[in-house]
Amino acid sequence: MKNTSDQPIEILVTIDQNYIKPLEVMMYSLKLNNLGQKIRIWIIYDNISDPALTALKDFGQKIGFEIKALAMNADFTFPESLLNLHDYPQEMYFRLLSGKILPSSLHRIIYLDPDILVINSIKPLWHLNLKGKMFAAAAHEGLTDIMSSINNIRLGTTTEYFNSGIMLMDLDQMRQKVKLDDLTAAINQHHDTLILPDQDILNYLYGEDILKIPETKWNYDSRAYPVYLTRSTGDFNLEWVMQNTAILHFCGKPKPWQKENHSRFKALYLNYQQMTNKLTKVKK
Repeated sequence: MKNTSDQPIEILVTIDQNYIKPLEVMMYSLKLNNLGQKIRIWIIYDNISDPALTALKDFGQKIGFEIKALAMNADFTFPESLLNLHDYPQEMYFRLLSGKILPSSLHRIIYLDPDILVINSIKPLWHLNLKGKMFAAAAHEGLTDIMSSINNIRLGTTTEYFNSGIMLMDLDQMRQKVKLDDLTAAINQHHDTLILPDQDILNYLYGEDILKIPETKWNYDSRAYPVYLTRSTGDFNLEWVMQNTAILHFCGKPKPWQKENHSRFKALYLNYQQMTNKLTKVKK
């Protein structure tokens, strides 16, 4: 890809209407920590009202982001076996099918979950050499990486278990390799053993085509601060995180905008949320 300063960093999110406010917080954190960088946000959606989309685009304009919203292609007919799996929304599969939905002029894109904060520059990830792989993603390893071994047995895979919440994606390869029929067949085959359907399917079908990136920099699990601190023998403290981590990921539930959450990074999230609310004039 061309490494030009005027080329925007392309960001993809796939959400429903319930995640618009967290998306605004994520976007504002992305803006504040990537000042001067041209960024374009692509939203693939299925159930967002026109007024909500208009408000989201207005917010993007306020912070200097171009927002492109694409309704899910009606040509995609999701099978019942996929839609009824653990009551997960179909939006989670849009990221894997995005090569078929986004314009052919796009060749790579960074997928971001909305439940994150971007606290440092994202540019190094955008310019990462994929080394021929279709995706770049992080694996949440824990202290012993026992979960990867469990997932290998559960899914019959041999690679590490990658998190699908933050990914650099080669869209050209995805257009050739990722097929809805393959997703459907894998879900039907492993229906009873899938826990996180889209993430399980990503690892089952495409694990060999994923380049591993450091989780502490690009997909820091906000729940795991004690794990990272212990594993680094004390080096990865709060100061290290603020200087070196690019993306904080608020995995699992409850989320930091919910009262039940007591993550070490909740106060940081609430600060970004407050700044975003002031910008959008949302009253608590």
